[in-house]
Amino acid sequence: MDLVIFEQNKPLVLEALGNGEFDYVESASEVFETEFFRFIKAKKILNKLAETYPTPRKKQEVPLWFYVASNLSMRLHGVHSFNAFPMIVRSGGLLNALGPKGARKVIHPDNGDVTIACEGFNQKNHYNREAPCDQDFLRKLAKDTEADDLMNWFSIDVVEIFKNQGAFDKEGIFIGDGSYLFVPDNPNYEGSAKLLFDESDHPVSEEAYKKMTDERKTGCQWRRCYKMVSLLHTNRTKDFFFLVSVKILPGNAHESPVLYEQVKQFVETVGKGVMKRLILDRGFLDGRNISTCKKDYGIDVLIPVRRNMDIYEDAMALFQQPDVTWVCLEEPVAEVKETPRPKPKAIVKREKKRQETLEKLKQQESSPPPEETIVKREAASIGEFQSWSSCTVPLSVVANRETYADGHQKTWLLVDTKEVEDPTEASGEYHLRITIEERHRQLKCFIDLTKFTSRAFSMVVNQVVFIMLSYNLLQHYLLRRGRKELNNQTLPHIRQQLLPSDNHIIVYFENYYGLFTPIEYTYIIASLEDKPRKKIVDKCRRLRREMKEVMTNPRPHL
Repeated sequence: MDLVIFEQNKPLVLEALGNGEFDYVESASEVFETEFFRFIKAKKILNKLAETYPTPRKKQEVPLWFYVASNLSMRLHGVHSFNAFPMIVRSGGLLNALGPKGARKVIHPDNGDVTIACEGFNQKNHYNREAPCDQDFLRKLAKDTEADDLMNWFSIDVVEIFKNQGAFDKEGIFIGDGSYLFVPDNPNYEGSAKLLFDESDHPVSEEAYKKMTDERKTGCQWRRCYKMVSLLHTNRTKDFFFLVSVKILPGNAHESPVLYEQVKQFVETVGKGVMKRLILDRGFLDGRNISTCKKDYGIDVLIPVRRNMDIYEDAMALFQQPDVTWVCLEEPVAEVKETPRPKPKAIVKREKKRQETLEKLKQQESSPPPEETIVKREAASIGEFQSWSSCTVPLSVVANRETYADGHQKTWLLVDTKEVEDPTEASGEYHLRITIEERHRQLKCFIDLTKFTSRAFSMVVNQVVFIMLSYNLLQHYLLRRGRKELNNQTLPHIRQQLLPSDNHIIVYFENYYGLFTPIEYTYIIASLEDKPRKKIVDKCRRLRREMKEVMTNPRPHL
């Protein structure tokens, strides 16, 4: 069965109904998901994903587009066990996107339950299908797909698809980072490693552990983990967050060489000029690779330096000179919100009283100690540094100085391969780096990124890759719908915003469809003249007869 996508055209369907004509009618409970799949099909994204997917199968009894779509549907619902696929496919909106030929709601002849009847993709089933394919097909295909092939597919083929969709911003800001994916302490998790972590989930070396106090040692624990190295694309206004590359490694692997290999792979895939700015943390300090990014790829790298580096000592000595110009950093300006609609007087009075109470409580709280209160932030820059021996390109050094209430100061440095004219701009750009940490937090906390249902490495990678792919596609969909403000939200919140009401009647006519509320649909039918209303009655009678004949051999009632 080929995927047939119906185009939304409510005026055309409404005109057809006025003449007593339609092909099929059904209720839709997941309009958001249905529209999402229609979007990625209409943009030819789903077909391209299927064409490039690194399938291990020589024979395809179930088309790859359905495997990809089913995997995406599970991730959008926050479900990762393939055993749950029948529930997701029957209650979600994927089947609505297939139209009446792909799936229809019918009454089971034995128990009277409403179920789904699907044509499926082959003739091997002895009973009527209640889903287009079996969950075991999805699970086995996911497990048999090589992990490295899948990660390369996401980092090369999927990236090309997004480039062709015009998804990359002209500023070319990218952020690289590594993150630990913790799993239960079971050595059967293929490719995992067991490491010692402190109370903040930072790895602790044997040497550092020996220097700790007994109190700090009690907060350390051994944890099994993987390491995820990823590249994120965003813009200054944070309208989107596209993850363009991901690598899953053992927890004890070094992320720096892997990240720069990802950068090389990205440039080879989309060409030079797409990635213009690369923001990293100090874990990726590598003079040779930073030079390569600048000279060979045209990418300017912004990264903090360690205190034990020669360039740090040289720069700090120069920043002590009186002729260095320090510029105050302004606090972020709060976004201007739209003027709210007038509120009832009772609510205004209650809110005023609440604010007065909060102000009193705030005054009663003890103020933070002076050594923790920052009263001023400043930045300065000096260019043409060449004291980093392994880095063969000139560097600008940006100093960020924080002054506290008790008078003491802290200074930390950034190096930039770009000539810095305004140090406050470089400091502001570096703070974009926290966006990738926030994405990792959202994926782990709200989409269960690390709740793996299998210990096979290929299944671990499959879950991570398809969660990120669904996350990227959802953001692309929201951007095209003009809802970019939702891209900062968690997936559960996005679903709440997009599903204020999810009961619709879908009317199909000649590969077009229209969405109607139940009351709207009832009014239209009741307002028809006798001739078109009689045609609709006759059509409904034929459809009811066909529906009774659909399940010629239903699955037995258990």
